[in-house]
Amino acid sequence: MAEGANRNTNKEFIQFLYIALGSASEVETQLIIANRLGYLNEIEKELEQITAIRKMINALIRSIKRRIK
Repeated sequence: MAEGANRNTNKEFIQFLYIALGSASEVETQLIIANRLGYLNEIEKELEQITAIRKMINALIRSIKRRIK
């Protein structure tokens, strides 16, 4: 997201926000795998935080898209 914030256009920034959403999903998957393999216990709080972050990123994307229309 920080890298995308310095881009020339909002469309470019939105692209980086979509990449951030993908990264959040990757972290979620790694947490779930680590939990299933027994490396981590109690990951519910972290999964809730990832969900909250995804919601914030999606809200930012929607907000930017409304401004550029």
